[in-house]
Amino acid sequence: MRADARRNRDRLVTAAVRAFSDGRPDVTLEAVARDAGVGIGTLYRHFPTREALVEAAYRTELARLCDAAGELLADRPPERALRSWMDRFVAYATAKRGMADALRALVASGGNPFAETRGRLLAAVASLLEAGARAGTVRDDVEADDVLASLSGVSLAAHDAAQAGRMLDLLAHGLLTCRPC
Repeated sequence: MRADARRNRDRLVTAAVRAFSDGRPDVTLEAVARDAGVGIGTLYRHFPTREALVEAAYRTELARLCDAAGELLADRPPERALRSWMDRFVAYATAKRGMADALRALVASGGNPFAETRGRLLAAVASLLEAGARAGTVRDDVEADDVLASLSGVSLAAHDAAQAGRMLDLLAHGLLTCRPC
């Protein structure tokens, strides 16, 4: 793909994530194209159907979240990388809830945007937990599946971002090997 075509595609996906995450089921493709700064023909060249755009938006957000695990581990100690990733997970879950109507329509049309979701999320969490266990800062008896379920619970139960942050701090604190009493 040419560089300008790649930029246009990326801008379209970013605009679609914004539009669909707002939970507006009636957002038009023309509005997405306008927000991305491209014409509707450019949108249709990249995404021939609404469902294709919704799926690309969802998969892009999933990839960003999962790829962030390695990026965070490269930048900071494992326990801090894990805590930062937790914040990103809650933001992803919030965006996904906003996209619920668009994702339901995609599933109803025969698409399956969730085919790889659980496996990719578990791999990202496992990489963070393993790095922390190797460093001796995160308990080595924690299952990635349990952490993922806990993160999902926080994202559903928190009333606002501040409460989610406090809940994530509690969860992260429980994963550490050494804690002052």
